[in-house]
Amino acid sequence: MENFTDEKGEQQPLLETSAPQPRGGGLRTLPFIAGNLALTNMAILGLAPNMILYLMREYQMDMASGSNVLFWWSAASNITPVIGAFMADSFVGRFQIITMGSVIGLVGMFLFWLTTVIPQAKPPPCLDSNNTCSSATGVQLFLLFTSFILVSIGSGGVNSSSLAFGVDQLKNEGVKMERYFGWYYAITLVSGLVAMTCLVYIQENMGWEIGFGVLLLLMLCAAVLIFLGSPFYVKPKSKGSLLTGLIQVIVASYRKRSLLLSSGNGSIGYYQEGTMLRLPSDTLRFLNKACIIQDPHQDLNSDGKAADPWSLCTVDQVEELKAILNVIPIWVTGVIMSINISQGSFDTLQATTVDRHIIGSSFQIPVGSLGIFSFVSVIIWLVLYERAIIPIASRIMEKPIRFSTKTRMGCGIFVSFLSVVVAAVVETVRRSLANKEGYSEDPEGIIKMSVLWLVPHLMLVGFAEAMNAVAQNEFYVSEFPQSMASIASNLLGLGSAAGSVAASFLMSAINDMTERGESGSWISSNINMGHYDYYNWILAGLSMANMLLFFFCSRAYGPCREENDLNTVVEVEAAS
Repeated sequence: MENFTDEKGEQQPLLETSAPQPRGGGLRTLPFIAGNLALTNMAILGLAPNMILYLMREYQMDMASGSNVLFWWSAASNITPVIGAFMADSFVGRFQIITMGSVIGLVGMFLFWLTTVIPQAKPPPCLDSNNTCSSATGVQLFLLFTSFILVSIGSGGVNSSSLAFGVDQLKNEGVKMERYFGWYYAITLVSGLVAMTCLVYIQENMGWEIGFGVLLLLMLCAAVLIFLGSPFYVKPKSKGSLLTGLIQVIVASYRKRSLLLSSGNGSIGYYQEGTMLRLPSDTLRFLNKACIIQDPHQDLNSDGKAADPWSLCTVDQVEELKAILNVIPIWVTGVIMSINISQGSFDTLQATTVDRHIIGSSFQIPVGSLGIFSFVSVIIWLVLYERAIIPIASRIMEKPIRFSTKTRMGCGIFVSFLSVVVAAVVETVRRSLANKEGYSEDPEGIIKMSVLWLVPHLMLVGFAEAMNAVAQNEFYVSEFPQSMASIASNLLGLGSAAGSVAASFLMSAINDMTERGESGSWISSNINMGHYDYYNWILAGLSMANMLLFFFCSRAYGPCREENDLNTVVEVEAAS
């Protein structure tokens, strides 16, 4: 506070405040943060369900090409939150990342909306007389792909930091934090339900221009909302990222690759910060070179800090990198399972050929809304697991029972296998019926088969995702140290991104191999001429191999931390 000198030569305050200034943050900021997240997610989730139909009908893409576009878009949408979290923690700050994401997402949605209202932005309609179609030009594809990229960046910016930015406002107040987490996930669920019902219905019944225009309006409201709350936010500055430390371990161990490790640890000096003495583990011992002090006078400053962090790292840094490398084999099994989960384009195309009327009603389920069955099954599983399965199992065993994360991950992989088996069987029945009714040359013909035939597969997909994804998150968080919480929370998203890329390569390979045959590609745009049943049987075989891989990786990993804790509790109870 500045002072001035009065007539008597005494220092007096220049400005006096009788009441303390209100601090930033608090519950008043959460409507802005949660509203921005809900509207953004609603717009993004509302864009995806009908996208394969938009690409095939408006851009004349075949099924394989359109699906590959969506696979790469999904991969980008899953990896941008990881990049956004890294930038928020390391350079930019969470508020800045959310605002930039909101603006960039708005621009991307605007560019995409332009493809619906400007005729020159997409190929002209096919000529029905001779069934000739024009392919999209380079400029048209550039506009389309640019909009996809910007929407993914915007979504990643918002989703990477919204949860953590809300926590910043509450200053670790226990009761408020618990309510906030509950509302956060509730908002995520509600926005998904609205997107897959109301927004998809508008697109199918009012046209692309109005349907995607509503999404643009939602993105605009989201961007305005996050800026309106700016005067009230707590805006912590960015801190150093853990990823930098992990890269330093790799560089330091490579620089010391010629250093020999002795059989014992007693004669080696290891660099560590803090008062707790800790030795590096014996797994992946070559990384231990990164934390070995060769010459204290050269390697350390006068204050005991490392003179060059790219040549000398702490024991904690080394162990953090080891924790990531140890879980990679199990993480890969999640990537393979994500290939099954990401086959939504086929479900959408399949739904266009069946009777979507609800029995005894004139209402027709929108094609893009079928994903809601998977969504609802996730909720059903989460409720059943906590409210029915765990209590019943505990009552039968006459003691508290919790299924380990690895057990639930394995169950999710098995249910994923069942989902593609069911999909293959249903498609065999659907294709046979379509050919019997004379629709082999008409992919838009509606066969006498209820949409309810597709529900079991969609429900199994939801159950598999709920079992495996939730368990994966718990597994990473429990196995990693607290300092790696941000990385642990993003590994699942990285796995989904890798799964989408793998699915794209798999579909392209199958399409290239089968289109040379006399019967044509299995991934034909004419679903009645293709063989999506064979494609699903290949996915079933891959899933069976994935189950075996998970079994061996789980055995090799050994007991996880939660299992060790449970064994300790059992031993204590037995001793008492």
